[in-house]
Amino acid sequence: MFAEVIVDIAHSDVDKIFDYACGEEIVPGMRVTVPFGRSVVTGFVMRVKENTEVPPDKLREVLRTDEDFPALTAETLRLAETITARYRVPMALTLRLFLPAEMRTGKVAKRYRNICTLTKEPFTLAERAKAQHALVAYLKEVGEADSAHLRERFGAALKTLQEKGIILMQKRRVLRDPYRGEEGEKVERKLTPLQQSAFERIKTTEKTVSLLHGVTGSGKTEIYLSLIADTLKAGKTAIFLVPEISLTPQMLMQLRARFGSFAAILHSGLSAGERFDEWMRLREGSARIAIGARSAVFAPIENIGIIVIDEEHDGSYISENSPRYTTFDIALLRARHNGCKLVLGSATPSIETYRRATGGEFELIKLSERINARPMPEVRIVDMRREVRRGNVSAFSLTLREKLSECLEKGNQAILFLNRRGFSQMVICRDCGYTAKCENCDISLTYHSDEDCFKCHYCGARYRMPPACPACGGKHLGYMGTGTQRVVSDLKKLYPRARILRMDVDTTSGKEGHYRILKQFSSREADILVGTQMVAKGHDFPQVTLVGILDADMSLHFADYRSGERTFQLVTQVAGRSGRAQEPGEVVLQTYDPENYILRFAAHYDYEGFYAHEISMRAATMFPPFAKIIRVMVTGEDEKETLEALKAVYEKLQRVYAAHSEEFLFFNRMHSPIKRIQNKFRYQVLMRLTDGKVLKKIYDICAEEHHKNVLIYVEENPSNLS
Repeated sequence: MFAEVIVDIAHSDVDKIFDYACGEEIVPGMRVTVPFGRSVVTGFVMRVKENTEVPPDKLREVLRTDEDFPALTAETLRLAETITARYRVPMALTLRLFLPAEMRTGKVAKRYRNICTLTKEPFTLAERAKAQHALVAYLKEVGEADSAHLRERFGAALKTLQEKGIILMQKRRVLRDPYRGEEGEKVERKLTPLQQSAFERIKTTEKTVSLLHGVTGSGKTEIYLSLIADTLKAGKTAIFLVPEISLTPQMLMQLRARFGSFAAILHSGLSAGERFDEWMRLREGSARIAIGARSAVFAPIENIGIIVIDEEHDGSYISENSPRYTTFDIALLRARHNGCKLVLGSATPSIETYRRATGGEFELIKLSERINARPMPEVRIVDMRREVRRGNVSAFSLTLREKLSECLEKGNQAILFLNRRGFSQMVICRDCGYTAKCENCDISLTYHSDEDCFKCHYCGARYRMPPACPACGGKHLGYMGTGTQRVVSDLKKLYPRARILRMDVDTTSGKEGHYRILKQFSSREADILVGTQMVAKGHDFPQVTLVGILDADMSLHFADYRSGERTFQLVTQVAGRSGRAQEPGEVVLQTYDPENYILRFAAHYDYEGFYAHEISMRAATMFPPFAKIIRVMVTGEDEKETLEALKAVYEKLQRVYAAHSEEFLFFNRMHSPIKRIQNKFRYQVLMRLTDGKVLKKIYDICAEEHHKNVLIYVEENPSNLS
């Protein structure tokens, strides 16, 4: 027998099948160790065959299997081939998506412990052997215990009782369970008539994709859970995707309360052991629901009955690392392969998705009311220009201060949203105008007061706060722009008795960073939660009756065709955190552009009006979904080498442009808006296409260009054009 192997080296020079002789125990999907050149490497078995064209004197043998089971299923092998062909990346790079990273490097494996139990009585012990008596009494009480714990507590008595046959020691696999002992309240709510209608339509439609367009608080999650329950009853599996790591523990609690150990969580915040064990539970079939962020779409489950993508509009569903896939595309491939339904849910669907739904490609299901017809929170727009004219230069309008005071007096909770972390956006010298910039990136540094340092939010570099201006020696350093740290600092002065939590990238490091803060807030250990966009998504806090949106128009003026759409989505989503229980909610939206049509649509929760306006603008200007934006990025540490690579790829792309000019709406090369990130220069070729007919040619050109110290890659409708 012969195995067709892809070696686990992500380089185009070795991106091909290598034949190895193997035994009958080798099957497709297994990871194997093989000799390769003068080294030994891991490989993936793609196929097994009876014949090979490799001469016997050049044929080498598989040395061993890395596991006793195929790590990759037949479906994932086919899916990997499709992804590789679509995005023109090495097959090894694609196959890695389906495995825990530490499993590939051999740094993690199944964990076993020696568990001790008492053998059958009767048995006799010497009266003076007090430690032995204590150990026996302990095991009678607890039933079984880990040998390491018993050895630490009772010393040599354990070995003595083993030798006497009184204690039996067995090797047993132990699972590293994330969020052990944490389960949500077991509540199985009966679907409302509207929810039941949505549930039935999703089940009975002939279309693969359904869009569940429901306002915040309309009960979309309960529909998802009912669909998953129905899927499990049919003996199938499910994938449930959420946009943020912060949402996965919360959703896992609900799934565990409803489905017990059938739910497994996959996300980058877990420890290596936890991630491996959860992946193994899914691969072995003991867990049948995969819950997680973007990467969970590659969960190793078979016989999928439903895939859910909650908050489908979120930009985090687009990968910014190679291969640069869109989660929806992968989910659709898996849905078609398994013949199952793909459900997209959002209160603010992306423009592209809603157009496909209204055009009839997707089943469109609307939930226009909250559960039990609770009113949407009233949104009050505050003109911050008037506040400045009144002499108020703080981050809080008079209206927001009054509403916060009322909220706290009533014993309710509030959320304040500001999509900028740190203390201040920048520190500027008032004498010469100097602004501190990162040495590795072409970006201003942000001041963080709790650590008294500057941080670069692109590469993570830290710099000490200088006592004086490095340029002129001036002492007049001013803080410009407000971040979440400063908001918390100012709130503590205004409301000294209020308990305040902050939720942003700086406070949520580690596996339980998000979960710890959310749990504290939901258990009423804090009165005010201040945070960035991670507080806007999916959370359900019944006692929150006030939401304050600071600097609401901050994202309106980015040089990005999606800036208006993103602003509408953020404002609508964060406003929806208020008034989700019996008491009505309020939203204070602070802006320097109160007449802006996007904020007006958001204040009235008018998605239809916003969509009609936005889609007409996109049609008139020929932006997605009426065209496709393609960006070829060229990055390298040496600017001269990077420019040479840019010139080479641009000349080849120019020939495509000349031959197919009718398909191009725009074609030009330039440096990126942020010219340098992580000490790498960034140049781009930007294109706008009427369709995707020449897309394969663009991918082919970039895949063929090899420059030693320069990376070249393609992005389609990139979520971030900076």
